[in-house]
Amino acid sequence: MIASRRPFIRRAAAAACAAACLAGPSCATNPATGGKQIALVSEGQEKQMGQQADREVAAAIGLYEDADLQAYVRRIGEDLAARSERPSLPWTFRLVDDPAVNAFAIPGGYVYVTRGLMSYMTSEAELASVMGHEIGHITARHTVSQISKAQLANIGLAVGMIVRPELQSLGGLAEAGLSLLFLKYGRDAERQADDLGLRYITRVGYDPRPMPDVFTTLERVSAAESKGRVPGWLSTHPDPGDRRTRIGQQIAALKEAPGTRGRDRAEYLRRIDGLEFGEDPREGFFERNVFYHPEMRFQFEFPQGWKTSNQKQAVGAQSPNQDAVVVITLARRESPEVASREFFSQGGIQQGSAWRGDLNGLPAVAHSFAAQTQQGAVIRGLAAFVAHQGKVFQLLGYTSSARWPRYAELMNQTVSSFGRLTDRRYLEVEPKRLSIVDLPRGMSLRQFADRHPSTVPLETLAIINETTVDGSLEAGPAKRVVGGRLPGESPRADRR
Repeated sequence: MIASRRPFIRRAAAAACAAACLAGPSCATNPATGGKQIALVSEGQEKQMGQQADREVAAAIGLYEDADLQAYVRRIGEDLAARSERPSLPWTFRLVDDPAVNAFAIPGGYVYVTRGLMSYMTSEAELASVMGHEIGHITARHTVSQISKAQLANIGLAVGMIVRPELQSLGGLAEAGLSLLFLKYGRDAERQADDLGLRYITRVGYDPRPMPDVFTTLERVSAAESKGRVPGWLSTHPDPGDRRTRIGQQIAALKEAPGTRGRDRAEYLRRIDGLEFGEDPREGFFERNVFYHPEMRFQFEFPQGWKTSNQKQAVGAQSPNQDAVVVITLARRESPEVASREFFSQGGIQQGSAWRGDLNGLPAVAHSFAAQTQQGAVIRGLAAFVAHQGKVFQLLGYTSSARWPRYAELMNQTVSSFGRLTDRRYLEVEPKRLSIVDLPRGMSLRQFADRHPSTVPLETLAIINETTVDGSLEAGPAKRVVGGRLPGESPRADRR
């Protein structure tokens, strides 16, 4: 039903754009492409939206705590942005602490690179090509254009949200925030961003020839991943299939000899030696349906068969029928009593009977509750507030009022499972990290894996080294992944 409306929406947006351009005040010349573009969002508003979303990125995703790598990413970005058509924007470049292979841009000059992306790149030239592409989205005001078209066509934002239940309500322009992060661009916008990225990296002197290889790596990662906390780069940057070939042809047609900056593989790999790889188990991990959090020293058993999700600000699960939810967050209050009073002081929430006064020896306040949603539906559930390790945890389990009798006992059992984590095997887990090995001579990838074992599958090892499972490595630096084994993992997991 929605798909059938898209041609009408596009026509409505185009008609509105034409009307806006005829009117004059809403139409502007795109600084990067020179074409006409609707611009209901001023540059001042663009910056304001970026500032708001930047704060939410830091809170929801987090920045990677490595000052040297942060400065490195910032230097690359600032060099590229300075040669763009919008050098006066307050450009900000950040390395975010997320294992997803991703990069994204938001209005006002904010570009983010994940540590996951950095771990899969093999040279500064590759990293710069991705960052140049993201800068192109900002200089061409693609996100602003999407917002303007949405306003004119009265269809709301076309948002590809992060898969986080607590963020699904975002979407209105007034509360844009993280909803700006994953606006999906059309084919023309992606091609423009490719062209602009190539323009910027060549202006700065980077070797553009690795740029097509980046598409190959990103496609391989996307094919290998079955899930992730944040959509992969190609999920929000749809590849129509010819972008690699097209950009390769443009590079081959360059009139000037390609630059040499960023080609030093050894220099780049030296910088990322020790970089965290994949999910950080210190921030919590699942073994089947049991969640363990070493840093906060708790464990929790979710219902079997429920779809689980571990985010920076919440961990939760949804029933197979998507009609019930259990979620754990921090209440950020000084005691369970204070947190409970604040929760039940909210309008529309009715406090039910006391449930129990402790959870497995931990001080707690818990009650059943009922509440009415903004849509008028009534939900019922359990709300528990537990003191542990100097923090107060909020445990919520809820479903619709009609389904509550079916889920009540399960919710009771689930919330009751919250307890201390004392098993040293779980408390002492460490993240996986990249380790750079200097090979004195070439060898097959399988030989490399035998001589320098990794804690990731052979397929992953092949992708991060830009070879194949049956391929080979040249003499020089190569990536392996060490550490990070979880208590339940097989010691031969890396040989799959």
